[in-house]
Parts: sequence; C-alpha cells; structure tokens
Amino acid sequence: MHSFSSKRLLLIGGCLAALSWTAACQSPKGAGTTGKAAKDAEAWLTTPDKSALFQRQPARLAFGTATNANPTIDIDEQQQFQPIDGFGYCLTGGSAMLLHRMDAAERTKLLKELFGTDGNNIGVSYLRVSIGASDLDDRAFSYDDLPAGQTDPQLTKFSLAPDQEHLIPVLKEILRINPQIKLMGSPWSPPPWMKTNESSKGGSLKPEFYPTYAQYFVKYLQGMQAQGIRIDAITVQNEPLHPGNNPSLLMLAEQQAEFVKKHLGPAFKAAKLDTKIIVYDHNCDKPEYPLAILGDPEARQYVDGSAFHMYGGKIEAMSQVHDAHPDKNLYFTEQWVGSKSKFSDNLPWHVRTLIIGATRNWARTVLEWNLAADPQQNPHTPGGCTECRGALTLDGNKVTREDAYYIIAHASKFARPGSVRIASTLPDKLPNVAFKAPDGRKVVVVQNDSPTAQNFNIRTQGRQFAAALAPGAVGTYVW
Repeated sequence: MHSFSSKRLLLIGGCLAALSWTAACQSPKGAGTTGKAAKDAEAWLTTPDKSALFQRQPARLAFGTATNANPTIDIDEQQQFQPIDGFGYCLTGGSAMLLHRMDAAERTKLLKELFGTDGNNIGVSYLRVSIGASDLDDRAFSYDDLPAGQTDPQLTKFSLAPDQEHLIPVLKEILRINPQIKLMGSPWSPPPWMKTNESSKGGSLKPEFYPTYAQYFVKYLQGMQAQGIRIDAITVQNEPLHPGNNPSLLMLAEQQAEFVKKHLGPAFKAAKLDTKIIVYDHNCDKPEYPLAILGDPEARQYVDGSAFHMYGGKIEAMSQVHDAHPDKNLYFTEQWVGSKSKFSDNLPWHVRTLIIGATRNWARTVLEWNLAADPQQNPHTPGGCTECRGALTLDGNKVTREDAYYIIAHASKFARPGSVRIASTLPDKLPNVAFKAPDGRKVVVVQNDSPTAQNFNIRTQGRQFAAALAPGAVGTYVW
C-alpha cells in the first residue's frame, strides 16, 4: 500500500514525508484567502499509513471548466444549515494535570499549537470540562465532599479547590491564547451525600436534594466566572444511563425533566445565568430520552438542545431529534479512541462518522474524548477508563500527537466558530461535509471510503478542481 499511496499522493501534490510541519509543505503566503473568484484551492491530507499527517500539500488545485467522468462533489453555498460552535476535545482533569506538570515554556508552545488560530496551529475552538471529577481524574471528588453521614443543604462547604490545582490554571492559559474558545461543563456525579447510595459511583439523586443540586450548578458557574472562566453551556449529566462508571449517576429521562423544569431552569433564571442547558449527553441509541424532555413544555423552555455520544446507535438519530424539534440545537460531545485500536481504522471511522456524520446530522460541535493521557493511559479513577488514548500522549515534556489530534485538526483549523454547514452532494464512497467560514472561505472535508484510490472533483458555481485520495485517506480542501 505504501507505494500505491505515494503514487496517489503525487497525483495531488502530496508531501511524502510523515513530518508534521515542513517548509516543503507550505503554500504560498496568503494562500486560500481569495473570495468568489478563487482560481485554486489548498489541500490538507492525512493517510491511514501515516505517510501524510494533516499536511498542507505543496501543489494547489486549480479551478477550471473542463469536465471528466470522475465522481463530483457539488457544493451549494445557497443551501445553509446549522452554524458551528467549534471542534475540540474534553479537557479532563487528568489532561490538565499532565499539561500543568510540563515545563512552562514547553506547555505554552503546545497550547499555542492546539488553540492558536494563526500559522500552523490547529485552532481547537471548543472544550468540554467535567463539573467535579470525571473518570479520567486521578481520584473521584466533588466540590462539596463530606464525611459519611453528613449533609450540606446550604452548600456552605462548596469549593472549587480541586480544580484550582491544575484545571483552572491551564484553562486560564488557554483563554489567554484564544479568549473566544467556548467551554462546556458536564458532571459525572453530584456529591455522594446527595445520592441514594452515598457513593461516587452509581445511585440516583435524592429528590430532596434536587433544589440543592441546582444551586450546586449555580455556584459552579459563578465560581468559574469569578476566575475569569465563562462556561457557555452545561449538560445536566454525563451518560445518565451508565451508572457503572466511577464517578457516575443514574438519571432517567423523567427525572432529568423534573430536575430541569422545577429546579435547574428556575435556578439559572433567578441567578440571571445565560449558560445553555443541554440534556441527555449519551449515546445515539436512545433518542427517546431527549425527545421525552423536549416534549415536556415546562422543561423545554429552559433547554437549548441535546448532546450525543456514539458508543451505541447510529449517528442519524441526531436528525430524528432535530426533525421533531428543529428549534433546538444538537451537539456531539464525546467519543473515545481506544489504546488498543489502530490509526488506520480510527482515522476513516471518526472522520466519516463524526466530523462528517455528526455535522451532517445537525451537530454544532464535534468533541473527541480526552485531550491528553500518559503512555500508560493514566490518570484515571479506580474503576475509570484504563484504555482511553489521549489526542496527545504526554510523557513529561515529550509530546506524541495521536489519532484524535489529526481527526479534529481536519475541521478545527478551517471550520471556525460561526461557520455554517452548506449543502454538498454525496457521491458513492466519498462521504463529505462542506462549510462556509466566517471569512467567506469554503471548507470541504472528504474521506475516501473505498478500498481503492479515488479521483474526484469538487465543483462550485460551474467550476471545479480535480483531487485524489488514497484508500481511507482524508482531505480538507479550502478556497
């Protein structure tokens, strides 16, 4: 495959070295900034064999009027769909800890590469953080932990201290690099004393603590704001139908509806918080969960939309929810990369299913799971994920860019916040999605889902350019 892949790369002017950024792969200065009269496009390529890893191709692709018999992706910017809030990762507490323990200069360099929007940076524009611990913290904790048998209904002992060690300093540094980045908070569990089993793992929220837990969210948002960190959105509960993780909580749809309409929504309103409330935040196999909440008139008035993962079901379930409630937004908020899985499998699946599939099914965000882990996939809680490969593997200051780094980069660098999805046709075995960026540039992400190389065209306004992709490869085309 290597020689065949190299031949295909040469057809589109590909760089054959598997280096992340090389002078030979740079386009002329100012490339890709032309408007409607664009004469050519730039291409960024990743191949399953890693012969190219999100590399800008040196040969630009010229628009013309000549036609051929190859399949054609037609772009129609007049047909517009949902706006894009961003592409990114979940900044787990463990990710923040590993980043914070790097030498300052090395960390700053890496954060600029991730979150900077100029030069060769990849422009990550959205992060999800955990409210309290996720299972990829080094321990389970909440912001109001007490000895067994004690309660704190007035939240007098609430404190963000666990996040002040690593997460908050890292978020502040990220915000200095990109003040416009959007943040989403998701809880894995309330404080154990609020729960039926008084444990971080499993159990349900006791009804008598619904009002207290709503105030817990308010205190969290106000506390983060006091640190200069605005949380744009929260989900009510991470994976509410998976109480077997640590931390976790079982919260059925009717319980979540009750909590939102009687407690969380009114608490946000009383505190004059405009942070979005997003429901569900679990797999695509249970669209009836968000549909039940959105079908409740009292609850839906407080709800911005629904969030999804893809550990079960089909991505098209998101459109089912959109079609029933087109006034409510959709978000894709988590997908892991397993440490025992292969890049050659992950690249095409994640791009086809999430970058392309989720956005074609109305997602405003696509977030991969943990931003960073160490070489042993640590840290994690007792009972937490032991095989979650980060987008980065951090071994002290040594950085290895992993699968999810390149998967997200193909969208985050060019489909900036405020981009809008536009119409694109779907030739056989060429899944794709198209965006119009805020600066007017067009961005098309294409994956070759065929076992053989494909030559194809991208056409807009009666003009087209020719491109080619090796089997499984991904290209981002910008003009």
